[in-house]
Amino acid sequence: MELLRFITCGSVDDGKSTLIGRLLYDSKTLLRDQVAALERSSAKGGNGLNLALLTDGLRAEREQGITIDVAYKYFATPRRKFIIADTPGHLQYTRNMVTGASTADLAVLLVDARQGVLEQTRRHAYLAGLLRIPHVVLAVNKMDAVDWSRDVYQRIRDEFVALTRASGFTDVHAIPVSALEGDNVVESSTRTPYYDGPTLLRYLEDLEADRPSGPERGRFPVQLVLRPRDPALQDYRAYAGEVTSGVFRPGDAVVVLPSNIHTTIAGIDRYGEPVDEAFAPMSVAIRLRDDVDVGRGEVIASAKRPPRVSQEFAARLCWMAERPLVPRTRLLVRHATASVPGIVTAIESVVDIHSFTDLPGPAELALNEIGKVRVKTARTLAFDTYAEERATGAFVLVDEASNGTVAAGLIIAEESPT
Repeated sequence: MELLRFITCGSVDDGKSTLIGRLLYDSKTLLRDQVAALERSSAKGGNGLNLALLTDGLRAEREQGITIDVAYKYFATPRRKFIIADTPGHLQYTRNMVTGASTADLAVLLVDARQGVLEQTRRHAYLAGLLRIPHVVLAVNKMDAVDWSRDVYQRIRDEFVALTRASGFTDVHAIPVSALEGDNVVESSTRTPYYDGPTLLRYLEDLEADRPSGPERGRFPVQLVLRPRDPALQDYRAYAGEVTSGVFRPGDAVVVLPSNIHTTIAGIDRYGEPVDEAFAPMSVAIRLRDDVDVGRGEVIASAKRPPRVSQEFAARLCWMAERPLVPRTRLLVRHATASVPGIVTAIESVVDIHSFTDLPGPAELALNEIGKVRVKTARTLAFDTYAEERATGAFVLVDEASNGTVAAGLIIAEESPT
């Protein structure tokens, strides 16, 4: 079955954790002991079944009633497999939301029907657009608290659609729901006669996931060089990794980057057996026709449309560390399977969280701020822009002393000189 990764996001107390709990509970995907534990924990609160406990696992979250960390949940229906990332709503946990959204195919953005579209709604819509999440579901939650008002639902829907036009979304679907009571989450509601679309679960099951890129955009970051010790395989040499985009077939012309070595694919193996083609996200071993020097961190790419090769690039950066980013601080750049020393040479602008416009030239980038920067690496990298290929257009910055991740970055196109 096809896998769909999605996130829930929105403002504080919009009901994200409850919505996920309702999905898991009503779709009958919980084990019997999980249901029993949920009922015991909920009984202590005395307010009925608390579905948010299924995702709010941290003690601090339970005490404060908010989501701090990114909680991942796996579930499956007869029609599809899902991985859900329940992301925080608080402004100070923007970095956690970026982390959860980085691999998502879809965003479920909740809005409290009583509150309407808030600043944090706008912020999460902006981040979802920045991260190029292709599909967005607007879940207008707590409709039971506004007497299932058609006018309230349509006003919020229209305002959100107008808001997301600037973010470049091509697919926005609105659903009136009550996560607390279960309306339009797994089962259709009779209390929303003005809505004749699918329930949230049915929409998630039926959504057609984006197809892999064509063969001309093949990208294969090398993770490992395979040289078996078996004497019978002494001439075997292959390069293991995951196809991040495109399609590879034996006989295809490829280029190894950044060394710029041109060759062709001799064969592709999976689980020790040859296959006719490999496409994202298959993990395979690629054999090359020529005896070339290829190591971890290099990229085997289609020769038709190879990625860019450079030691410098422009990027959008979300800073995740308590200590602000100061230009020219030495950091480690981890891109695909490569890990090279680098620096941020300049902070060109920072995003104003109220207007979502770029403010020029701050001296430093603070925790949770998003800015446009320039990065320079000690060695050449092969990369795409994030808009072209998410896997080879993303990177993280790591503090060399603590080995902690301090930033997530998206490579962007260079601006043409005026």
